[in-house]
Amino acid sequence: VSFASQFGQPIEYPFVTGIPNHPEVIEVSKKATDTGSNFGGVWHSDTTYLSDPPMGTLLQALEIPPFGGGDTMFANQYAAYESLSPALKGILDGLKCIQSSAKADTTKTREDRVKDSGKGSGDLEEVHPVVRTHPETGRKALYVNVAHTTRFEGWTEEESRGLLEFLWKMQVRMEFTCRVRWRPGMIAFWDNRCTLHYPLNDYHGYARRMHRITLAGDRP
Repeated sequence: VSFASQFGQPIEYPFVTGIPNHPEVIEVSKKATDTGSNFGGVWHSDTTYLSDPPMGTLLQALEIPPFGGGDTMFANQYAAYESLSPALKGILDGLKCIQSSAKADTTKTREDRVKDSGKGSGDLEEVHPVVRTHPETGRKALYVNVAHTTRFEGWTEEESRGLLEFLWKMQVRMEFTCRVRWRPGMIAFWDNRCTLHYPLNDYHGYARRMHRITLAGDRP
């Protein structure tokens, strides 16, 4: 918590109860004996359906599968936006999108699946720009993700589908991504305003335990 506080204000996640004495720290864990599917497996930026999504996220590995697995991938949304044609940038720069916590189960993140264990309740929805200007760097980044973006404001879901599916595929092209292979004690810190992440779901039968802190953000 002290380390995270050097970069921003740690906040309590509204849907998941934190660990004892440190409510802003969430344990993300799976036991080796768990028989259900692992959580993860979808590209997203954390809780974009909030009015003020978190600025950044810190994740620390406490226990990882002995033979690897459970890596996390990241996608640079500055680079994704900058790769677009000027004509498409012109269209996207004027659009807003609906971000929802209520998308289909197949695209829900771990936090959404366990949200009834925290203080929040019900589904949340917000309108945010498709292209977000970073408040510190001034650079533009794509701000859509397959987990939470449902449609463009003023468009139907059917009208939105083709362009959104193109963006979802394009924004995670190999040249925009990197992969973090966890080691015990390792900490990753990323900027949710210009980064997507993807927790790999490939460690069935093994335990994985992490601690996560999110930092307060502002409205895009």
